[in-house]
Amino acid sequence: MPDVGSAENAQETFRRAVEALRSPHIRPEITVREIPSPQRLAPHSAAVSAEVTVQGEEVAWGRLIVLYDPEGTRDWPGPFRVVCQANSELESEIATDPLLGPVAWSWLTDALETNGATHHTLSGTVTRATTEGFGTKAHEGATTEVEMRASWTPESADLSGHMSAWLALLASASGLPPLDVTDIARQRSRP
Repeated sequence: MPDVGSAENAQETFRRAVEALRSPHIRPEITVREIPSPQRLAPHSAAVSAEVTVQGEEVAWGRLIVLYDPEGTRDWPGPFRVVCQANSELESEIATDPLLGPVAWSWLTDALETNGATHHTLSGTVTRATTEGFGTKAHEGATTEVEMRASWTPESADLSGHMSAWLALLASASGLPPLDVTDIARQRSRP
């Protein structure tokens, strides 16, 4: 049976789950901070946001929300639900590629698998949008963005793998190369 807690120990289960969000390694290009969480979606919730900065320019951002209802009164299949969003700018040639949606979705599914984030009932969308400036904004040119929104039910209250998967999704959306194990160990050993 999954370790998801019960109504009797909800506060402790949720506290441990939120603590697990702080344990994964965070790349130097990614800044994570806690933000206010939605209050009406579940009895317990927590949220973080992240920005990815490369060479001084923000290239991606996202949010991760953890919802917890130990009594199972919500419409999702389990006491926990993870909801994430990831946005990044794209080169215009990539935005027209018909495979953009499936490729972007694979960033998430691969990240969940690679980080051991066992889950079920994964769902979501990938949206691409092009913005063009007119009038006094005509000089800004066109920009294209991809946005992914997804949610899933974790099979455990240990959410560290889910946080790592979301951070990996943001890195992929930003075009950052994957970190290998020796890079992570080297960065963790720095003072």
